[in-house]
Amino acid sequence: MAKARKNGLYSGISAELSALMKTGWADTERHELPLDEQAPYAARRRAALSALFPGERLVIPSGNLKARSNDDTYPFRPYSGYVHMTGDQARDGALVLEPRPEGGHDAYCYVLPRDGRDTDEFWLGYHAELWMGRRRSLAESERVLGLSCRDVRAVADDLRADSAVPTRIVRGVDAALEAAVTSDEERDEELEEALSGLRLVKDAWEIGEMRKAVDSTVRGFTDCVGELSRAVASSERWVEGTFFRRARLEGNSVGYGSICAAGDHATIMHWTDNDGPVRPGDLLLLDAGVESRTLYTADVTRTLPVSGTFTAVQRTVYDAVYEAQEAGMAAVKPGAAYRDFHVAAQRYLAEKLVEWGFIEGPADRAYELGLQRRFTMAGTGHMLGLDVHDCAEARNEEYVDGVLEPGMVLTVEPGLYFQPDDLTVPEEWRGIGVRIEDDLLVTADGHENLSAGLPRSSDEVEAWMARVAG
Repeated sequence: MAKARKNGLYSGISAELSALMKTGWADTERHELPLDEQAPYAARRRAALSALFPGERLVIPSGNLKARSNDDTYPFRPYSGYVHMTGDQARDGALVLEPRPEGGHDAYCYVLPRDGRDTDEFWLGYHAELWMGRRRSLAESERVLGLSCRDVRAVADDLRADSAVPTRIVRGVDAALEAAVTSDEERDEELEEALSGLRLVKDAWEIGEMRKAVDSTVRGFTDCVGELSRAVASSERWVEGTFFRRARLEGNSVGYGSICAAGDHATIMHWTDNDGPVRPGDLLLLDAGVESRTLYTADVTRTLPVSGTFTAVQRTVYDAVYEAQEAGMAAVKPGAAYRDFHVAAQRYLAEKLVEWGFIEGPADRAYELGLQRRFTMAGTGHMLGLDVHDCAEARNEEYVDGVLEPGMVLTVEPGLYFQPDDLTVPEEWRGIGVRIEDDLLVTADGHENLSAGLPRSSDEVEAWMARVAG
């Protein structure tokens, strides 16, 4: 008898059952699958990566399932560098670029193919195909991805068979693959830096996917405003669930843990418990983004008066953040230093904090000393794409110390956060947190606000909420 799963329902598998399971299956090979529209772009990305590492083997894993509890796993999300270079989203895969003697590389996508119906592998175990859903055959994957595909179960042996080839691998993604190669940690980090840097400027196809993610996010925010009264009757969880429904309907999921922060929770930068009350008179800070089905994510924030109108103090804070965002967005243009938009927004907020008497001036001195950070806390934005904090491993001289180019997509998201226990500000200011965040595409002559479908100014926000809620 075949070995049964420990503590499973069956103590063993009879030969008769095994034989029964191997018979009577139709041929479901899909011969007409079209080439994925991303495939030509992925090929160009691989060529750019190849040019950076002549004569070296490059190994880029997709990653494995991760346990959530016991034998339950989290939904799989592949390593972004693998997706960018292949367009594939399968688990347990790897892209291998093998150097050619004459220069360049041959690309092989190692994937987990369909289980044959002549063994028990296709139906025994939680991760078998009959349990997890149909996978593509190797031939199908080749047709879709436009590159040569091999069985991933052979990748370790293939790598060991020619161990003399200088090899780099992305670490921390697939431990078994790491064990199969001999590489140097510092050189491996250079591969990850390169993969990250190659995502700084988006190609035309990627920009289209970013638009889809942002447009879905705009609809998700509108859903949340429309159901705000139900959130008041329940909690922040209603807002979270409302946005998640839109993300799953139109995309893959949310691009990161949604921040649905009402009242004092709006002063917590990464509030994701989302279990607090939503009360009229308070502000609701909603920071959320839909991840498209191709895994590109939006990242948008709006701060909304739960009752539909801002109080005088809330409006004062909100308008200051809005003006800071205006200053930051004006600095987003090709040729500008990446840091310029952050400097512009932070300088404006430093001036307001000095004007209000919350930090000691003059404003230039306050900014140079970073005194505004008590109330602004975070930076003013980041690159956006396959990761919500995209290109994070790129070299500083290409990213934070670099200049903006057409095709880059970034967020501009200034904020002010007055903690509920901060005795340095008047009592009526305590517990107010405001952030406004939009997703900007750098264009040839400036920038385009991809999330302009959502209102930003205080008057526009109030009018929008009245229209949607009414």
